[in-house]
Amino acid sequence: EVQLVESGGGLVQAGGSLRLSCAASGFTFDDYVIGWFRQAPGKEREGVSCRTTSGLTIAYLDSVKGRFTLSSDSAKNTVYLQVNSLKPEDTAVYYCAARRYACTGGALSYAYWGQGTQVTVSS
Repeated sequence: EVQLVESGGGLVQAGGSLRLSCAASGFTFDDYVIGWFRQAPGKEREGVSCRTTSGLTIAYLDSVKGRFTLSSDSAKNTVYLQVNSLKPEDTAVYYCAARRYACTGGALSYAYWGQGTQVTVSS
């Protein structure tokens, strides 16, 4: 059974940092791409970054470039999202998701999703 479990969210002040984790199980880690998404209240889910099957990173969101960094540990089947210099507009539920082959397509193209972790940034 494919499972994705996010953790690491919380309440932080503007300018703070968090490290979000996505622990994957039930599939061969390097056969799938892992994407990070976020969804703020009343807004559509948007792609933040993606780990390719070869371990490369693709960043999607201009507003977080230079502040958010995706990394991974294949030995632990875990993908991380380091979020720094947080702003109130980063407040959202952050999800990781998995799909085969490539970091292409939007959220609807991902077959497997975690439950999400809430990030709240106070001003």
